[in-house]
Amino acid sequence: MIHLTNISKQHGSQILFQNASLQVLPASRNGLVGPNGAGKSTIFRLITREEEPDKGEISCAKKTVIGYFSQDVGEMAGRPVLAEVMAAVGEVTALGEQMREMEASMSQPMDDEAMDALLERYGNAVEEFEHRGGYDLEARAQAVLTGLGIGPDAWQRPVESFSGGWKMRIGLAKILTINPDVLLLDEPTNHLDLESIIWLEEWLATEFKGALLMTCHDRDFMNRIVNRIIEVAAQGVTTYSGDYDFYLREREIRREQLLASFRRQQEMLAKEEDFIARFAARVSHAAQVQSRIKKLEKIERIQLPPEQKIVRFEFAEPPRSGDDVVWMDSLAKSWTVDDAAGHEREKSVFGGVSGVIRRQEKIAVVGVNGAGKSTFLKVLAAQVEPSGGTVRIGAGVLPGYFSQHSMELLNPEFTVFETVQAVIPTGNIGVIRNLCAAFLFQGDDVDKRIANLSGGEKSRVVLATLLAQPLNFLILDEPTNHLDIQSIEVLLEALQKFTGTVILVSHDRRFLRLLVNRVFAIDHGALHTYEGDYSYYLRKSAEERL
Repeated sequence: MIHLTNISKQHGSQILFQNASLQVLPASRNGLVGPNGAGKSTIFRLITREEEPDKGEISCAKKTVIGYFSQDVGEMAGRPVLAEVMAAVGEVTALGEQMREMEASMSQPMDDEAMDALLERYGNAVEEFEHRGGYDLEARAQAVLTGLGIGPDAWQRPVESFSGGWKMRIGLAKILTINPDVLLLDEPTNHLDLESIIWLEEWLATEFKGALLMTCHDRDFMNRIVNRIIEVAAQGVTTYSGDYDFYLREREIRREQLLASFRRQQEMLAKEEDFIARFAARVSHAAQVQSRIKKLEKIERIQLPPEQKIVRFEFAEPPRSGDDVVWMDSLAKSWTVDDAAGHEREKSVFGGVSGVIRRQEKIAVVGVNGAGKSTFLKVLAAQVEPSGGTVRIGAGVLPGYFSQHSMELLNPEFTVFETVQAVIPTGNIGVIRNLCAAFLFQGDDVDKRIANLSGGEKSRVVLATLLAQPLNFLILDEPTNHLDIQSIEVLLEALQKFTGTVILVSHDRRFLRLLVNRVFAIDHGALHTYEGDYSYYLRKSAEERL
């Protein structure tokens, strides 16, 4: 379907690809992986022809429709949400209009030759219209919007009234409604809650029949959707036939095999070079020496790809808090909102919440989008006042709060090093550099200014500064958002070793499964407690729905 053959591409002095090849086959499910800056986004732009290769060929089957969702959805304004999504399929709508015009023409008298030509055009149009799902366009747009958490009550809202995160959902809905032959998804789960992620999984598995190529930092999502991994690294592209977990295992096996071959070749080269050095001056061995020199010149040397270093950082033991970290008694929160008539009214977010958070618990707060999870964390972190009831922090508790808003509080003029140094001013250079490295800022990366960092890099900086402080109660709102898979693993390991207390909201199921030992579920304003890990919560909540 789509073939990139012997592609070479360079951005400035950085060589991304040298003679790299990959293919996206019909109905295939491909995950695109690789370190930051390796060229994953460039692959997308080459396929969509936003960029051209320096060398090589890109071929695509005729009439192939490509849908590309990126983190830059562009400006949206001037239309209600449903109309905005429907506008994405304008070509299919126009094709429907052409079909109706041709149907009207068929009722008019014309000669046989003209009728045959019209019927052929009409047949081609009908085939394309059916292929693009033209007969259920509006129903599909509505179903996609609902699945992504934008219900019927919001379809007529002007698109400009939505926040950036919700506009990302609208942008994703537009691409899915197109129902393309090839779907390119760049981090589709970044702005989705758990319910929307599960819906998208189901849609891709059962509704979408085309080919898929995607990047995603949600490891569970990747494992459930893809059956082929395309790794972009070391100026090349390597394909693995399996899901993400298979790729990790197979990559390690291939690296060990390559390393073994490299060692054997190095031993052989050393012996040949030693022979040449010992007998180069002897006339009696001249023929043998020349033969071995020519042999060495023809040998293709095995190159080992660079191995990304992972630094393990031992975080300081946080001070011990009391056994009871937080008491909640009839805790409630409501917001003042305007109704349809413009009158103010109180909208309850949650109420009647009572309970205790105990030392060293790692708690997940779960619930549907809009249930009040983030508001609940803000109340615990004293970011907002409760509307009713009380929340009391225990003895010796030192809380730290992380949200996406935390990134806005970073000084854009500071470097990564300076930002971390500011929270541990007594730390020596080695300690600060090790902490930065643990959160994947190595070498010259520590000298990058905050203003020049991506969203994921800023998240890592904030998390590093949190874990560097003597805090024993971490309140984390979507800490895995914008982090790549390696960064998520770093954070997971750090929190698993953390001996304080953690309460968090995250839509990364694997992260929750491997970390938490208690679950708070917010449902219709009430808090339900599950005294077990995330897998226990899933089982019990499923039983309760039966």
